[in-house]
Amino acid sequence: MAKVLIIGGHGRVALQLGRILRERGDQVDSVIRNPDQSVEVEKTGARPIVADVETMDVPALAELIAGHDAIVWSAGAGGGDPARTRAVDHDAAVRSMDAAAQAGVGRYVMVSYFGSRVDHRVPADSAFRHYADAKADADEHLRASGLDYTILGPSTLTDGPGTGRIDVTGEESSDVDRADVAEAVAAALVEPATVGRTIRFNRGETPIAEALR
Repeated sequence: MAKVLIIGGHGRVALQLGRILRERGDQVDSVIRNPDQSVEVEKTGARPIVADVETMDVPALAELIAGHDAIVWSAGAGGGDPARTRAVDHDAAVRSMDAAAQAGVGRYVMVSYFGSRVDHRVPADSAFRHYADAKADADEHLRASGLDYTILGPSTLTDGPGTGRIDVTGEESSDVDRADVAEAVAAALVEPATVGRTIRFNRGETPIAEALR
């Protein structure tokens, strides 16, 4: 049994992930900012922890992270305001990585997106540019952090029931069900072959655990 901390615990991927992890016997703490979301988190079997990672410094985050076996970053500002996008998708994420190192928690799984890379080529006048920059820079920090990281880059998210199968070989982004993203995170947490890798994926025909190996 692992003790997993999900940051961004009320997201649609995170809620499904919490349920999957609890069903396989893991202990799950899910960090949420809004206490009104506690009931939905509890329904998955996870324990809600109300904390605002956007405002917490590294020592406070390290205290939150300490005692866990792994961290999953599934938080995001949700687009819109560029300053808040940077504050959450980059600054808070980076502080959580530094805090993980400080707390001695090495395993860190980042839920990113398919196109996250420094040379993303998103035009400067695009509303998506701020998010693309924030995610790319956060992912780069994680790669250099010394943590046992996995960066998962799903393509466009859809709300289907999931197929249990993905494709990690595609060069172009397509789509994938959130249910399968949650399954991929759960599988990555227990698959040593995912450590130190960035894995981009679409829906596909290969069983998730096999694809990640």
